[in-house]
Amino acid sequence: MKILVNRNHPIPIRQQIRGAIEHEISFGRLPVGAALPSVRVLADQVGVAPMTISTIYAELKADGVIEGRGGAGTFVADSRLSAAGRMGEAAGIRSQIDRLIDQATELGLQAADLVALVNARIIHRLNAAGRARIVMVGLFDDATASYAERLAAQVGARAQVESVTIAALRADTDALAQVRGADLLVTFSNLHPELETLTQRADIISLRFIPSETTRMALAALDPMARVAVVSRFVEFLPILTLGVRRFAAHVQTFAVINMDDPDLQSVLADCDVIVLATGAEDAGRLARPDMLKIEYRHIPDPGDIDRLVMPLLTPAQPHAEQNTKEAS
Repeated sequence: MKILVNRNHPIPIRQQIRGAIEHEISFGRLPVGAALPSVRVLADQVGVAPMTISTIYAELKADGVIEGRGGAGTFVADSRLSAAGRMGEAAGIRSQIDRLIDQATELGLQAADLVALVNARIIHRLNAAGRARIVMVGLFDDATASYAERLAAQVGARAQVESVTIAALRADTDALAQVRGADLLVTFSNLHPELETLTQRADIISLRFIPSETTRMALAALDPMARVAVVSRFVEFLPILTLGVRRFAAHVQTFAVINMDDPDLQSVLADCDVIVLATGAEDAGRLARPDMLKIEYRHIPDPGDIDRLVMPLLTPAQPHAEQNTKEAS
């Protein structure tokens, strides 16, 4: 066993040495029964005091990772770490950890920052144990996260709610695998067919989405003489968007409805006082004049649908995998 330490690294030397031993065991390079160097040999190899190695070995023995055999030396014990080394999936776990480290490095995070993030996530997952896991699937990151927050507020402690975009599921097999294991999948009706194909699940729930209270109030407060531009990212959504805007701003007479990719967008905005932006069309707001009023046409999951379609499935909450096992039996 060859252990290298970086004396310029912010991680303490003792922690680096212990981590190196645990790494060799957990990924199968030191199998159960393998002999570890003596305290003095390892201390000389790494260039630390024998007391440092003695302390590390004592800690690993207390955790059941290694064991002493009266006069014969120190050996790898049969533990959860060594069991992970025997599993064929250990290499896959290591690859995922390496990708996580690379991503953290690209973000400028230090080792301590990454450890803190992982620990925080572990605590979050442990606290969520026993609760149903719901995944909200949408088109846009920010909007989908806001839908998940509203859903989480309504279901309360019965479930933890996560969010992911359909694009992420198309591109990331790991994310798709995580979503497949959720207790409930919730999405828009127009995304339902693709999500069903991706996840191979037939129990997906489609919710209706209604304009948020903030959106409704902003439209109702418009000046009757305002000239309003309604902008969507998707042409097929324009009729529905227009009906919604006219419903809550029925007192306004002048509307211009346009897709954000239309070459006439800037000239249309030049003649308007207000711009209403559908989710996903936020970039069109950059073309608006500084004095224009901007309204984001945001939706929320219909609370009635949540009560009717989601809440009954949360009592009692059964993990999806357990349900499948029962059905198969």
